[in-house]
Amino acid sequence: MGFTTVTYEVAEHVATVTLNRPEAMNSFNQAMCDEFTEIWKMVREDDDVHVVVLRAAGDRAFCTGVDVKQGIHRPENVWTQEDPGAQLSPKLNYVWKPVVCCVHGMAAGGAFYWINESDIVICSEDATFFDPHVSYGLTAALEPIGLARRIPVGEVMRIALLGLDERMSAKRALEIGLVSEVLTREELWDRGAELARIIAAKPPAAVQGTVRAVWESLDSTRTQALRTGLSYTQIGNPIGQAEVERSAVPRREWALR
Repeated sequence: MGFTTVTYEVAEHVATVTLNRPEAMNSFNQAMCDEFTEIWKMVREDDDVHVVVLRAAGDRAFCTGVDVKQGIHRPENVWTQEDPGAQLSPKLNYVWKPVVCCVHGMAAGGAFYWINESDIVICSEDATFFDPHVSYGLTAALEPIGLARRIPVGEVMRIALLGLDERMSAKRALEIGLVSEVLTREELWDRGAELARIIAAKPPAAVQGTVRAVWESLDSTRTQALRTGLSYTQIGNPIGQAEVERSAVPRREWALR
């Protein structure tokens, strides 16, 4: 697709996005931010895409946050500055197609822009999670705030406050629900692709309505979320039911996790 910091491929209704700056441990620069704005727009508008797999090239890191050498563009006027997550994060870009995130190696700082807003996160045994901001005298705010929607606040604060002095292991990430599966490095990408194919085979209207209803509920009161959720079933169910033959849905082929 002409991207310089990522690769983007679509096959069998799955868009595979690979961070591709391994020489910089897949840290994001302004070019990557701009390319993700374009990627999320393509994902939103391309009905052939049902699911996204997000992964990273190289051996050492999924992503180590912002590229401190190149930085990103920030206007001088502080009131017009925006969080990089406005470009990088799928849900902030109104992407209601599921994102399966495959994490290996280091996942630090701004990597959580993607992890926080993915629908399924899996990782390899060598994955470690940490946020270095406070160690460098920087307030850790945006990434931990997003992370607090996924895991207990005490775990968030431990990551945020210990900075470079502690990393969360894949084992601990599984225990607290940050990831739902830990695999060998060799299995990681194949498993991410497998999960995506399973989801992509389901009626997209039902899947996307589910993603949107659940994520939007996080910004609502319980009563508001339930009322909105009901309206989404009324809108989406007739469309989704028309996309599947009920009698053909397999009932005995399932996996136990």
